[in-house]
Amino acid sequence: SGFVYDKQGHIITNYHVVEGAESVEVDFPSGYKVEGEVIGTDLDSDIAVIKVNAPESELFPLPLGDSDQLKVGQMVVAIGNPFRLNSTMTLGIISAKGRILDSIRAGADQVSSYAAGDTIQTDTLINPGNSGGPLLNLSGEVIGINRAIQTTGFTNEGEAINTGIGYAVSINIVKKVLPSLIATGTYTYPLLGISSTKQDLTLAQWRAIDDAQTTGAYVTSVTPGGPADQAGLIGGNTPTAIQGFYSGGDIIIAVDGNPVHVYGDLISYIFKNKEPGDQVIL
Repeated sequence: SGFVYDKQGHIITNYHVVEGAESVEVDFPSGYKVEGEVIGTDLDSDIAVIKVNAPESELFPLPLGDSDQLKVGQMVVAIGNPFRLNSTMTLGIISAKGRILDSIRAGADQVSSYAAGDTIQTDTLINPGNSGGPLLNLSGEVIGINRAIQTTGFTNEGEAINTGIGYAVSINIVKKVLPSLIATGTYTYPLLGISSTKQDLTLAQWRAIDDAQTTGAYVTSVTPGGPADQAGLIGGNTPTAIQGFYSGGDIIIAVDGNPVHVYGDLISYIFKNKEPGDQVIL
């Protein structure tokens, strides 16, 4: 799926929708079809921009909302082509904000994974074919791009089964990335050079680190030579009674004065507010 961004013929979709494509065909709801060209890709947030030469009568840009204003429990709508059922609409709510998804590419050191922040979780029914389509608020504004679902099973045809947990790239990330994708074809995200756990630490894990602290982003490892390493951050390095878990790492509890309760808070702030070369206070 995808949607029109502007009257110049830029179409937004997911990178994984066009990955490896030798040609791209864009079909409009009116039945009009035209060839498109992929002019920009962002593997970290899974975004691609397609350019089409189509008459203005076919181009209806969707208004973009403000994903920072979303509330958990707020109703949202997804439009797309699940299982090739064109122009299907589904309704749900915002389940959570600030989730983390792995990038499609490897990390800066080509060993560790790179995490994309500020991801929206929704229970809106999203199935194979919805990827790249808009997630909208009830005012008709795009607040996210449907990207993925979490599944525990597959159909006989090998398609993932929706479990009520879907993920969308927040539109504020998209608004930050798109001008660069259109102008140069790429976008470079800021990188701290740390790893942490995506899931909240258990009480036993926190006690293995610090008896007094139970919130924050715990640094499990630091990329050698990276920005965090140069600044003196330390990853976990002391074995604990919990197999595979190491204490001794730094705990980040704030970034530029903004509280960090979980790792997602840190990554989302940096994704939305910082550029490579900027400094942050941890």
